[in-house]
Amino acid sequence: MNNRRQFLHAVLAALVFAIVGCSSSPSPVLPPTPLVKLDNLTSVKELWSLRIGEGVGEQYLKLRPTFSSKKGFGIDYKGMLYAFNTDTGQKLWTTDTELPVSGALNLGDGRLLLGTSHAEVLAIDATDGKEIWRTRVSSEVLSIPQIADGVVVVRTVDGRLFGLNAETGMKKWVYDRTVPVLTLRGTSNPVIKDGLVIAGFDNGKIVALTLNEGTVLWETPVAVPRGRSELERVIDIDADPVIMDDVVYAVTIQGRIACIQLESGRPIWVREMSAHTGIAVDPYRVFVSDAQGQVWALDRFNGSTLWKQDALLRRSVTGPALVEGHIVVGDYNGYLHWLRRDDGSFVSRIRISGDGLADLYENTDETDHIVDKRILSRQYNIVTNPFREDGTLFAIDRRGYLTAYQLQQP
Repeated sequence: MNNRRQFLHAVLAALVFAIVGCSSSPSPVLPPTPLVKLDNLTSVKELWSLRIGEGVGEQYLKLRPTFSSKKGFGIDYKGMLYAFNTDTGQKLWTTDTELPVSGALNLGDGRLLLGTSHAEVLAIDATDGKEIWRTRVSSEVLSIPQIADGVVVVRTVDGRLFGLNAETGMKKWVYDRTVPVLTLRGTSNPVIKDGLVIAGFDNGKIVALTLNEGTVLWETPVAVPRGRSELERVIDIDADPVIMDDVVYAVTIQGRIACIQLESGRPIWVREMSAHTGIAVDPYRVFVSDAQGQVWALDRFNGSTLWKQDALLRRSVTGPALVEGHIVVGDYNGYLHWLRRDDGSFVSRIRISGDGLADLYENTDETDHIVDKRILSRQYNIVTNPFREDGTLFAIDRRGYLTAYQLQQP
């Protein structure tokens, strides 16, 4: 019976991916919106490009690198670990951990933390790649382990949240939340702030716990299941919650986006929205890429729409990254799009080439990406949200090409 249920879960999950686009490939029934040529492009400078092993292969994993003091670390799905200089992209050292990596790296207290598909969490010495400790948890880890005040917090796909001793890996506490029958393949990352852990779950709820004991302080539903079928009732929180000024912002698939008071869990505002890739917040606006590929800017204080950019419809757009006066999103075909924060207009576009040469988009022909006239290749997918570090934008594609960019001032 258990095997049958797992089989059903896998089939239904695949159906969800096809509908909401979580596979990072557009629907063959509704094709992606073609890109149009941009006039008066602002120049984007490619600083360097480095390949992190074999990337994520054919898997849907968000293996983003981690950084500290001009040093970066990346790992592929087979466990090949790279250390590199963030100014030049030069490799410093590599080591083969031979791990089935599924949860991306994080760095804290001189230790690299990661999760595996074999239900393990590991701490690795950031100076030489040697393993420090290894702890078994209850199921596969797709999230990024978080660390603060001597505690490592990690989310597993079966709905559990673990607090581990950062020195030894020993379990301090476990929070258990029942997983719905049907969920997306993915989990949001927990967020730690001022001794609190904020985590989103597949039942559409945000939970606040104490970091040291795992005591629940409040639990707030962002969305509630609706519809007759299990597919219609999917309301996972797969986008990471964001905290700013003691306010939590969170969004669900097929549900709502909410602004929640950090201290009490009381909703400040809520509106309809479906998203799973991520949100970003600046002092005035909330930016979100919805499940259809539309990019929105909402008023941070009341949730009203400031602008919407729909020129990337069905292009499996990533969550946004904040870079100076712009936001940047990636798409299924390896393109990065710079948009102005104040009105959502396009500023520039560039493709992750992998050969060290910036590929500015000059035409609308994407037929090189089409196989058998209907199936779109996945090798150029940008699965992980672009991210900013020390004024530089970084993006990594499915192949493992990590590239550093800077937008040139007009």
